[in-house]
Amino acid sequence: MSISRRNFLKVAGGTAGVFALAGCNNTTPAADDGGDEGGEGQASGELISVGIINNDPNESGYRTANDKDMKETFTEENGFAAEFAYSMKNEEQIASAQQFIQNGVKYLLVSAADTAGWDTPLKDAQDAGTQTILFDRVVDADESLYVAAVVSDMDAEGQTAVDWLTDQGLESYNIIHIQGVMGSAAQVGRTGALNAAVEANDNWNLVVQQTADWNAETAQQITQSVIDSGQEFNVIYAENDDMARGAVAALDAAGITHGKDGDVIIMGFDHNTWALEEVMAGNWNYDGQCNPYQASTILEIIEKLEAGEEVTEKKVIMEEGYADCETITQEYIDENGI
Repeated sequence: MSISRRNFLKVAGGTAGVFALAGCNNTTPAADDGGDEGGEGQASGELISVGIINNDPNESGYRTANDKDMKETFTEENGFAAEFAYSMKNEEQIASAQQFIQNGVKYLLVSAADTAGWDTPLKDAQDAGTQTILFDRVVDADESLYVAAVVSDMDAEGQTAVDWLTDQGLESYNIIHIQGVMGSAAQVGRTGALNAAVEANDNWNLVVQQTADWNAETAQQITQSVIDSGQEFNVIYAENDDMARGAVAALDAAGITHGKDGDVIIMGFDHNTWALEEVMAGNWNYDGQCNPYQASTILEIIEKLEAGEEVTEKKVIMEEGYADCETITQEYIDENGI
């Protein structure tokens, strides 16, 4: 099921042009003179002001790739004066959003740390004439408050993983479930499908279900605690690659086999190249894809708005697959690794 980066996106329509203007990339939500007051349209030759709110780029390989993609797209050469703000705390992101709105940015791009709490800032943006585009994650807010959401289908990612695990036909499933940041769309989607399977099947058991906040070291500690307790387990379902790596480190230290010919099934998400190589080597069994390359689709949406066209597709879903140790190829890694 090899999917090249060229075919990753279900785009909103049309081919994105390149804005032949110039701008700046800041790394703080400080004031930017590139935008008009209230986010009103700029005259020809002026930069398009954009405030981009993202999670910490050091959170994971996925987030690093996502942030890099944004920075390489919203540049001076492409016609943008872009400001960036980073936090894994919802309240800090919302404060940055309010600052960007006060700065008069024309577009507000948001990858929310949590799905809740965004009604007020998005309404404030709308009232100020700032148009909001969500990326990476949805929020629990009325769709009328944002132009579009360019996102992964986290529910589908979780269901695909659980369907694959079901197909392994284990006599019993004793699962260490290591969750991401609680309340994030990725955590909610990847957890929901697993919880449903556990509830529906008597032979599925959660040995532990605990957040590691996307962190490898915390995941290692969680796994080590289970090992020390003497509880039996045969599946580690980690909601990103870094946490899967941390869990595997605990297994290796304890001499517990894992992967294709091992005693424990290892599952991760995101498609870091190094993680796919672990699948290829048979050390991991499964890695779910989460596509970080959303900037080109956002660029298309902005281009349509700048041309006065209507954006009719409210949610743009990234195309994603998965890799397992039985079918993965080097070609797949080359095309899909991040």
